[in-house]
Amino acid sequence: MITVRLLGLDPGLQHTGWGVVESTGNRLRHIADGVVSTTADLPLAERLCQLHRALNALMDVWKPDEAAVEHTYVNKNPASALKLGQARGVVMLAPALAGLPVAEYQAMEVKRAVVGTGHADKIQVADMVRRLLPGATLKRADASDALAVAICHAHHRTSRIVLAKGYTPA
Repeated sequence: MITVRLLGLDPGLQHTGWGVVESTGNRLRHIADGVVSTTADLPLAERLCQLHRALNALMDVWKPDEAAVEHTYVNKNPASALKLGQARGVVMLAPALAGLPVAEYQAMEVKRAVVGTGHADKIQVADMVRRLLPGATLKRADASDALAVAICHAHHRTSRIVLAKGYTPA
């Protein structure tokens, strides 16, 4: 069986969660997780550069084959929503520039894949991530969310491969 290394990303301007898992068939293995934090008192452009440089360094170290990014919910504050959207653009661009396929998942889709319900709270998601990936450090909820995105991608990519090979459910 082929082992694929997946990078899950939970975008944020202040804190972007990341998690790396290996998927072999239906088995998952935790590799690493953490958070990229930017310096709040720097100009936006420099913070986006910090985020981009950190993601490139992560990809150099962990060598993922694919990436998955969580869609962000719309913030009520337009200025915050715009900044978050710019950070999300960097989070999607960095792996794409590195030649990785980048998948996107809605938060409810991620929760459903990890917990079984799309209305799970962050504590339930973190608890299931710990059960599914022993050894995950989960220092912040952002890292837990990123690993959940990677788990979701592992489940969905397997389904897409099966369907691409011509399997049609009865």
